[in-house]
Amino acid sequence: MNSAKFDEEFVKSLIKQKEGEKLDFKQKITSREKISKTLVGLANTDGGFILIGVSDSKRIVGIDPEEERYMIEAANDEFCFPKVSLTIDEIKVFDEKMTAPDGDSEKSLLLVEVKKTEGPLIFCKHKNGDLKSYKRVNDQTLVL
Repeated sequence: MNSAKFDEEFVKSLIKQKEGEKLDFKQKITSREKISKTLVGLANTDGGFILIGVSDSKRIVGIDPEEERYMIEAANDEFCFPKVSLTIDEIKVFDEKMTAPDGDSEKSLLLVEVKKTEGPLIFCKHKNGDLKSYKRVNDQTLVL
């Protein structure tokens, strides 16, 4: 369900922007540990958005929204300490230029809004047990 402030037009306006300190495009989530670094980096900087279902070249590829939602929530639960404050919205995007072979020209994207942390830094727990904190610098997530 789309929240009132995020709709197809808002998402299309994000796609026109460059990735940066407050915006990251992901084709899909392949690693909960990797995406948790991006979540933590955004929260520890100024917050921002992760748009899932869009390639780095800004092509709308679409995703399985339930699978991607699970990966984001599991990453936050397993790897972020304390948890990142976020909202996840599924946005359906229609574009006649991207009609799939099955004739479908509507694709699902997930828009993850990461809130800036108001408390202490948020850390990411690595598989070896180490806790590291991250921040966004331009379009990169770097260790603090």
